[in-house]
Formats: sequence, structure tokens, C-alpha cells
Amino acid sequence: MKKICVYPGTFDPVHLGHLDIVKRALNIFDYVVVAIAKNPRKKPLFSLKERVNLFEQCVKEYEGRVIVEPFEGLLVNFMKKYNTKIIVRGVRLFTDFEYELQIAMTNYNLDKVETLFLMPSQEYIHISSTIVKDVAFHHGDVSNMVHPYVKEKLMKKIQGS
Repeated sequence: MKKICVYPGTFDPVHLGHLDIVKRALNIFDYVVVAIAKNPRKKPLFSLKERVNLFEQCVKEYEGRVIVEPFEGLLVNFMKKYNTKIIVRGVRLFTDFEYELQIAMTNYNLDKVETLFLMPSQEYIHISSTIVKDVAFHHGDVSNMVHPYVKEKLMKKIQGS
């Protein structure tokens, strides 16, 4: 029986910290399903389709062990498609943990879904999608924060806005 986890998020855009969590999760699980939330309340820079494409391009090296899919609605309902009850979430700081703990407890109460918290490697712990966008919008170098494909698409997106 294959071990599958779901790694949900908005990923606007995916950064090296996100990719580090995928890599770490693959040390534990056979497959990681990256569930990209539609989440219009966050007003993402990239469309849902673009965010799926960005993540897919960044995980090609994992030879089919990473599945990237969009979703909307309750995550616990999406997870039934993969017959798993394990969520993986990256946490950087204590403030992340407080918020993530509330969501984890809600998912557990909804459908007995367990959440596994992973910390990104030290060199990525400061990175967030918001910081990546802020640096990029102010013409800073995001090369050490995102995959080259993401950097290219981010620069094009910013130049077009």
C-alpha cells in the first residue's frame, strides 16, 4: 500500500521553502499530492492555472511522485480522492504554528485527518510568497528564493502589471 500525503496551499508563487517541504515529505511518503487552493479571498497574483503550472515545472525531477492539482472547497473532501488522511504543512515560525494548529484541529474534527508539521531547511525558513512578491515588485533579486522558472514567470507578470 502506497503512503500518500497532501500538501495544501495557495503557493502564490511557489518558492524554495515549499519545494524543500515537498522534498522532505518524499523522504516519508511515496507520493505527495500538492493541492493548490483556489482561495480568491487572498487575491493571488497568479491564476490558479498558472500556480499549478509553476509547481508542476518545479517538481519534474521527482518522476511522478508529486501530483499537482487545483482544489476548492474543504480540503478534507478533496483528500478522499486519494484515500489519505495525512496533511503535510510547512511551518517557519511560532506565529505560523498557531494558525496551522487551528486548521489542523478543524481538519481532525471534520474527518479525523492528521497534520504533520515540517520545518523547511534553515536557508529557506525566512521565505514566504509575500516576501518573494515584495522583493520582486521592488526589483530585487529573487534568485535565491525561487526556482528559475518561477523567477522568469514572476518577472514577466510584474512587468505586465
